[in-house]
Amino acid sequence: MAKIVVKKSPGSTDMTAMCDVAFLLLTFFVMTSTAKIPEALPVDTPASTVQTKLPETDLATLTVGKGKIFFDLKGREIRKKTLQLMGEKYGVAFSEDDKEKFALMDDFGVPIESLKQIIDMKAADRSKAGQPGIPSDSLDNQLKDWVRNARIANIEVNDKELQIAIKGDAKEEYPAIRKVMDILQDQKINSFSLVTGLRGKDF
Repeated sequence: MAKIVVKKSPGSTDMTAMCDVAFLLLTFFVMTSTAKIPEALPVDTPASTVQTKLPETDLATLTVGKGKIFFDLKGREIRKKTLQLMGEKYGVAFSEDDKEKFALMDDFGVPIESLKQIIDMKAADRSKAGQPGIPSDSLDNQLKDWVRNARIANIEVNDKELQIAIKGDAKEEYPAIRKVMDILQDQKINSFSLVTGLRGKDF
């Protein structure tokens, strides 16, 4: 008796639902993500195997590179208080709007007299502004005052001691880093972190 051969039609998969899900996920991630703002002073940190993380709060970072020093501070209220103290010290008036904008900024590197111009810029323009760095010489040591006033502000706002981190470029000459360390040691800050990039342990 002859076998009956049933022709099988090739199956088809409806990909409409999969495409919908893919586009929904793509739309979600595009709309909720934020673009990384370029650093005002990008540095290539030296490599290290240490995996200790910096604290998320109560931290000031001094970035040293290309002969310049930039300053950054964690915490909006601390930033506003520090700016107020610096304004009082140098006789520069900052409005409440200036303080609010400054609280949202990243690191900066200009003399206090030019800070208002940087505050008024858009975030993307600050990295292109050619900031000269915070003065730190013996005649005009504004960096010392930024560190001191940030410590005062942190104690007043959070009732905690401010942690200090130095983020130096791997190609920066040692005297530039030593100068920053001397400024810290003049204020009895003998414990601070050095920011490095992670490398493999077998190097």
